[in-house]
Amino acid sequence: MTGLSEGLDAFRLALELAGTAAFSISGAIAGIHKGMDLLGVLLLGLITASGGGVLRDLVTGCHPPAVFLDPLCPLTALAAALAVFLLCYWGKTVHQKGFLNAILLLADSLGLGIFTVNGVAAAAKISDELSLLLFAGVLTGVGGGVLRDILTESKPYIFVKHFYACASIAGALAYLLGVRFLREIPAVCLGVFITVLLRLLASHYRWNLPRITLPEE
Repeated sequence: MTGLSEGLDAFRLALELAGTAAFSISGAIAGIHKGMDLLGVLLLGLITASGGGVLRDLVTGCHPPAVFLDPLCPLTALAAALAVFLLCYWGKTVHQKGFLNAILLLADSLGLGIFTVNGVAAAAKISDELSLLLFAGVLTGVGGGVLRDILTESKPYIFVKHFYACASIAGALAYLLGVRFLREIPAVCLGVFITVLLRLLASHYRWNLPRITLPEE
């Protein structure tokens, strides 16, 4: 049983680091698009990677937020952002806009899926209330991206593009359903897969929620 618990802890840590790197990459690319210097790119990567978790911990009363207790995730975020900056700084083709946009989409989708599931799992340690679990999952998933978009003076994806939050909600529900019938690791994979799949499909087919366009005066 101890070995199983240690294996699960290792899986969760690996997943957390993967999500941290993915979101940091998306933040770094957004910063490069906006012409930020090295420091700006590093900070934006760090904020994108850690913002959702910080917001979740503040809402659920976990003080101080977990990101300040373990340097591994912040260091991972900084390393990922630095790698992106250096590749784009020295590379001859990797800085092309189309390539960067594709990487941004993939990284953002993966980060959204992983952080959504991690947010639900973190909230489940203090409550089993469905509304709180869903809120914590979505907040963790979209929070860093919202901060990234605000800092780069872009409209946050959550409000305007590809039912961003809906993909997060679907992934959270898939994970919660999965833990009822599956083991933890398959349930996590299911939640991440559903979120990423919906995010990519929405982007490819340009699925959006209805909106109202007011006439210009």
